[in-house]
Amino acid sequence: MTRIQANLVLLLAAAIWGGGFVAQSTAMKAIGPFWFIGLRFAVATIVVLPFVWMENRKAEKPLTRSNWLSFLCIGIALFGGAATQQLGLLTTTVTNSSFITGLYVVFVPLIAVVFLRRQPHWIIWPAALTALSGIYLLSGGSLSRLTSGDFLTVVCAVFWAVQITLAGSSVRETGRPLGISAAQFAITAILALIVAAVAEPISFAAIGAALGEILYVGIFSSGLAFALQIIGQRYTSAPQAAIILSSEALFGASLGALLLGETMGPLGYAGCALMFTAMLAVELVPELTRRRSVAV
Repeated sequence: MTRIQANLVLLLAAAIWGGGFVAQSTAMKAIGPFWFIGLRFAVATIVVLPFVWMENRKAEKPLTRSNWLSFLCIGIALFGGAATQQLGLLTTTVTNSSFITGLYVVFVPLIAVVFLRRQPHWIIWPAALTALSGIYLLSGGSLSRLTSGDFLTVVCAVFWAVQITLAGSSVRETGRPLGISAAQFAITAILALIVAAVAEPISFAAIGAALGEILYVGIFSSGLAFALQIIGQRYTSAPQAAIILSSEALFGASLGALLLGETMGPLGYAGCALMFTAMLAVELVPELTRRRSVAV
């Protein structure tokens, strides 16, 4: 897979996630956030398992204890991101949640540099700042409008950045993108169901009322999109993946407006333009620089 193909795979994942924001919001009219998280990731685990079996048959070497520990850390990071995002949606809009989640475009390169000692291409920094400016405009350009749900979603963005960084490193080390997906889904499902069993009521009627949303995010938003993320990250860098995956905010806001009646003003459109500028810059500048170096 070429880098451009990998980035297109990541863009498809972002589109699926954008639709997931709407499902996550409407589901909580019938079911608690942790039951929803637990059930969606349980479905995702089941969906991915057959592909994991095929992947394991082709594996060249067994997983080590260090690999399994890495999978556990990825799963915990995914649980943290899913929990804070879902709780945040109780008091914020789909549009705000989708764009504030996009703050991970700033955290990913910082994590890669500080903790992994990786120096990204210079364009990542201005692109990340441009994307952050776009997110700010898309959220309305007013910090006074932030709710507790908005702040929880900022925490969610930190967890997503950690998950993206760890997953990218682990897939390059193990060559098992689907195995990583299944492991992180299973860990998240177990942790969420434990919390839900202790803290939230449940009934078959509630599950039935939210079944459509559970299946959508379990099969597509969780199972398919996260698998696409892991596969795409194998052929691109973590900062570039973060920039492209942040376009889920655009899809989330569009579907929020279409299905839930949420609106976007002129500042929102300006934010969209900045986000696309950042995506194009992070995609084109490294390639143009490489070609210039080869030509010289």
